[in-house]
Amino acid sequence: MSNATYIALIPLLPLAGFVVLGLFGRKYFRSFSGVLGTSLVLVSTLFALWVAGQYFFGTGSTALAFRSHPLMMLKADWLPFSPHLSIDLSAIIDPISVMMIAVVSFISLMVHIFSLGYMKGEERFATYYAFLGLFTFSMLGLVLSGNLFETYIFWELVGCSSFLLIGYYYERPTAVAAAKKAFVVTRFADLGFLVGILILSFQAKTLDFHTLIDRLLDPRVPHTTFWGISLLSWGLFLIFIGGAGKSAMFPLHIWLPDAMEGPTPVSALIHAATMVVAGVYLVARLYALYGLDPGVLQIVGYVGVFSALLAAIIACTQTDIKRVLAYSTMSQIGYMMFALGSYGYTAAMFHLFTHAFFKALLFLCAGVIIHQVHSNELKGMGGCARRCR
Repeated sequence: MSNATYIALIPLLPLAGFVVLGLFGRKYFRSFSGVLGTSLVLVSTLFALWVAGQYFFGTGSTALAFRSHPLMMLKADWLPFSPHLSIDLSAIIDPISVMMIAVVSFISLMVHIFSLGYMKGEERFATYYAFLGLFTFSMLGLVLSGNLFETYIFWELVGCSSFLLIGYYYERPTAVAAAKKAFVVTRFADLGFLVGILILSFQAKTLDFHTLIDRLLDPRVPHTTFWGISLLSWGLFLIFIGGAGKSAMFPLHIWLPDAMEGPTPVSALIHAATMVVAGVYLVARLYALYGLDPGVLQIVGYVGVFSALLAAIIACTQTDIKRVLAYSTMSQIGYMMFALGSYGYTAAMFHLFTHAFFKALLFLCAGVIIHQVHSNELKGMGGCARRCR
């Protein structure tokens, strides 16, 4: 198979799991649904790791050509608006997208495997794995998207799948309220994201990431102003608002602690390892443009450092172990935003990579303890070593 085929299968296999388990899981697969969903994500992960190995460590002529410059693969025309502006479907292959598909697929695989035991016996077991497949597909599609509007489509799909997973225990009023809160708060932020997309596409006459960045970096391109501020600055600021909502930055952080009402493996996947770093990924994807505007980048840094400090202080007052980890996540994302706002792109990406693994492990270990003591309260978790003997 060609590289393009492997890349196409990475998000499509989890999507296949969502379709099959969503339509037929409860009737035909029931107890087998977890194994089926996990197997599809396993193959997707192997393809993602193979692509990452080829991209970063390959030595042959094919591998060297593969990483010689950012590639737009699987490009297909979709919605043409004018000769100069259209929405295309494409996959972008560059260092940040390759790193992200490896992280998202691997963390998702670990959560799928962990859930085989943790969620065993649940009445809606097949539905749970269908929702996990939808989320994995949405997140992989987001990081592979080759243009801003395609990113926005998958961005909303991530929000939809997180709503379904947070509200998985729909018989609990608190879970339903948490799912609605997360959905509504992030929708307000996403409105800013959408307006930012429209502003940047108006300025650059394109939605394609690399074409848009190249055109807006060109000093010959005139920059219109609004209220004395360039449209580029407005667009970048509004896109950051969308990222701040998804990454639970102050003051849009209020949904994250309540989102712990979902199953613990969901917290590990969505609210620690993958979904909440989508805002960091978005700023990093457009970082060449943010570097043009020190004012907006300064806002990113200030919001990041304040969120990190605020969340760390609040975490010290919590007694629910999952809420402690939720505020810890907000604090760590704040560090990443602070690094980006301080021109520390490499530091932010490195911390994004490491945080995904250690925070997912923290949540999964917390799930084991909760399963053992049947409580989320830290005060009831003393003497766990004796209980587990």
